[in-house]
Amino acid sequence: MAQYQVPQFIEVEDKIFGPLTLRQFIYLAGGAGLSLIFFTLLPLILALPLVGLSVGIGTAFAFYKVNGRPLISAAEHAFSYALGHKLYLWKQRDSTSAPEATAVKAADPSTLIVPRLSQSRLKDLSWSLNIKDHNQAGDAAPRSGFQI
Repeated sequence: MAQYQVPQFIEVEDKIFGPLTLRQFIYLAGGAGLSLIFFTLLPLILALPLVGLSVGIGTAFAFYKVNGRPLISAAEHAFSYALGHKLYLWKQRDSTSAPEATAVKAADPSTLIVPRLSQSRLKDLSWSLNIKDHNQAGDAAPRSGFQI
């Protein structure tokens, strides 16, 4: 039976032009081509900022990564979000209901009832919690000296 070698690193692009992949070479060549066009067609005062911009964008597309992914994919997602359709949903309110009825009234601090724990009730609660903890831990009897 014939044996075939299975590629191991299929997510890594091949280096075609020295240390550059084909995609990186195309981005750099595109930036250089745009800068050549700007130098030949525009006056020097206008060409220099555009050349810097085109070389910078070409270099960023070739080498910069955002969250481990190429910048071109982030730019593609940004453009598709900005130009794509967005769906906004909202709940329409009834105009017949009075706004006073839907407003939440703040409670007066003097009318709030706060339950108070007496000293004996607090001891009873702590005793019951201690007994539950000991029973869950596998102890046969609580540590107070008598059995329940």
